[in-house]
Amino acid sequence: MALAFDEYGRPFIILREQESKSRLRGLDAQKANISAGVAVARILRTSLGPKGMDKMLQSPDGDITITNDGATILEQMDVDNQIGKLMVELSRSQDYEIGDGTTGVVVMAGALLEQAERLLERGIHPIRVAEGYEIASKIAVDHLQQISHKFEFSATHIEPLVKTCMTTLSSKIVNRCKRTLAEIAVKAVMAVADLERKDVNLDLIKVEGKVGGKLEDTELIYGILVDKDMSHPQMPKQIEDAKIAILTCPFEPPKPKTKHKVDIDTVEKFQTLRQQEQKYFDDMVQQCKDVGATLVICQWGFDDEANHLLMHRNLPAVRWVGGVELELIAIATGGRIVPRFQELTPEKLGKAGLVREKAFGTTKDRMLYIEHCANSRAVTVFIRGGNKMMIEETKRSIHDALCVARNLIRNNSIVYGGGAAEISCSIAVEAAADKYPGVEQYAVRAFADALDSVPMALAENSGLQPIETLSAVKSQQIKDNNPCCGIDCNDAGTNDMREQNVFETLIGKQQQLLLATQVVKMILKIDDVISPTEY
Repeated sequence: MALAFDEYGRPFIILREQESKSRLRGLDAQKANISAGVAVARILRTSLGPKGMDKMLQSPDGDITITNDGATILEQMDVDNQIGKLMVELSRSQDYEIGDGTTGVVVMAGALLEQAERLLERGIHPIRVAEGYEIASKIAVDHLQQISHKFEFSATHIEPLVKTCMTTLSSKIVNRCKRTLAEIAVKAVMAVADLERKDVNLDLIKVEGKVGGKLEDTELIYGILVDKDMSHPQMPKQIEDAKIAILTCPFEPPKPKTKHKVDIDTVEKFQTLRQQEQKYFDDMVQQCKDVGATLVICQWGFDDEANHLLMHRNLPAVRWVGGVELELIAIATGGRIVPRFQELTPEKLGKAGLVREKAFGTTKDRMLYIEHCANSRAVTVFIRGGNKMMIEETKRSIHDALCVARNLIRNNSIVYGGGAAEISCSIAVEAAADKYPGVEQYAVRAFADALDSVPMALAENSGLQPIETLSAVKSQQIKDNNPCCGIDCNDAGTNDMREQNVFETLIGKQQQLLLATQVVKMILKIDDVISPTEY
């Protein structure tokens, strides 16, 4: 694009390769952008809430994903439109920061865009709409802070955390086991949490899945689970009070870095070389035995000879263990990763109360459990399920629950779910709109209407009459001045979310409103779209 001037000094724009580009300006551009954003939001709208539907996505190479996690749906969808990509990034940033509420944030942004379109048609300038939205989001975020409740919990009293995680899991496919999975998620987070610093390192929680069994068999292991078995079938399957040598050096004679050639012209020379190799293996195994190791975990493989020697010397070994798993084993057992045999010392060995190999079903699959570790700050959530898709979806659900538990440890304020918080904010924003003279007042009211779209979608997905249900709950909130009234999605017979134990984290809700407003503001500010046309 270049700027030029005609003979009267009036500027005009020259587009390079103009015939191959399309250009939308002014209101047309804004409407095109809004409709793209709304289209993405409509896809996710039906996935909201405990009765939300799942989406099935097929990747180009034929892999199938079935999920109702907003971030995953948008991640897997091939979105070409630039504004559509902004919505994808919106849900991704909610996922990275909070881990939950990825569907709600996109639905919220879509509702704000729909309302903005109506205001633009009335001739209100987009910047004024954006400013009004900014004012309204500030009111809503402050109001959330006022209606929030503090949750008191401790290492022994984890029930409040479990209830909040159950709310997250109730909208997933795994909701029939939500109590069990929520308890597993909370216990896993409490095991690795630093309650004084209010910090949780989720990297210490390993989520492992294995097809087979049923969802109820999912368990939490206070230790590490490795998808490997002993290198020799005759090695012991269970080792108590194991002292573990964690090696990143291979069990084989060292290879010189320089290019070399060995000439062997007699049998004696070959035998000498053979003995030398055997001596190398012998020394390596002996070094491990000397420091008192009763189990060797190696990052690399070793050949049959080394395997046979280890078997003979009664030193069980595991080979081909990945780098990340090695680090987790080292953290859990309090051991050190050793890069060279010469550096092995008794202090560098990890300690575990029990190392056992477990076989599953009729398949030959075996896994290694490393339990009762010296430092149980690394844990594993082991998921079972009927098929691969179920396990993948359960992993995503557990991830959301872990994130919710972590957020509650960081900030233990909660608001009530089921659309209760949104309705309450909508009432507060509507009431505050009168204080603003000028055009912003329209935008503030539009924001209040957009907030109603989340409870409306919840009612719609639950098979209720959306407008009727929403107006009934809204009037009840105003009459009783009770911010706990929400949509009764599960047909429990009460609108009070406190009785239904439907909670959401305060920081998650605030983040949703702030992110959605930011993205909508950004979309509204675009008034010229120059894009290459498709050939």
